[in-house]
Amino acid sequence: MIKNNNRIAGDYEIIQSIEIGHAEIVFGINQKDTDDRKYMCAYAKNDDFFVTYDDVLVSNNYAEIMQIFGNRVSKEASIIQKEISNLNIPITVITKDDCIPDNRAKDITGKIIAIDSKMFRPEFQRADRQIYIVKGGFGANANARGNAIFCKNVYDGKSERFERNDILGEVKPDCIPQWAKDILSGKTEKENRIKEMELKEIQKLLDDRECKDDILPKNNKPKKNRDFTR
Repeated sequence: MIKNNNRIAGDYEIIQSIEIGHAEIVFGINQKDTDDRKYMCAYAKNDDFFVTYDDVLVSNNYAEIMQIFGNRVSKEASIIQKEISNLNIPITVITKDDCIPDNRAKDITGKIIAIDSKMFRPEFQRADRQIYIVKGGFGANANARGNAIFCKNVYDGKSERFERNDILGEVKPDCIPQWAKDILSGKTEKENRIKEMELKEIQKLLDDRECKDDILPKNNKPKKNRDFTR
């Protein structure tokens, strides 16, 4: 997802950023620079309290830094492509037509629900990211004043917190994908072990994704800048 939000990072104004997969890549400019560090590219990490910028590269060459920006975006896109190919399930999206509309007068604890795909970025708008079992939370209760619901993802077993307003409803039995039925019935223990190994492989890619910038001449690579926080 492309963003133009004119944030400030140190002495740089972020004029372009792209969120893709598990990363956000930013491109910044320092109009007042006098030290051949006018342009920068970095990974941005937001933990809801503040933003940090890592793997910062700077240069006075616009095309050079923009090329690094493009390479980093391409690398993240490749990681997502590999992640999707390793799912080994049909890629579908659960819609409101596949669900029984949510009724706030009913308790949904233990129900198989679908999160609205609009809650996710485009690359994550898939059924494996949508289908959850509700485990609890004040928002799961009938006629609840609260809105928080705690859920377990059917595909990867991870726990997440959503708002009740985020759900499309309970997934109709005949609209639950076969892979989800197999997991819920416990038929995929072996497949789950394989999937866990594949997820570890993807995590290694994420951990090792630091840009090597091999396209640049060795004697003309941009400088590494100190990391900074805003």
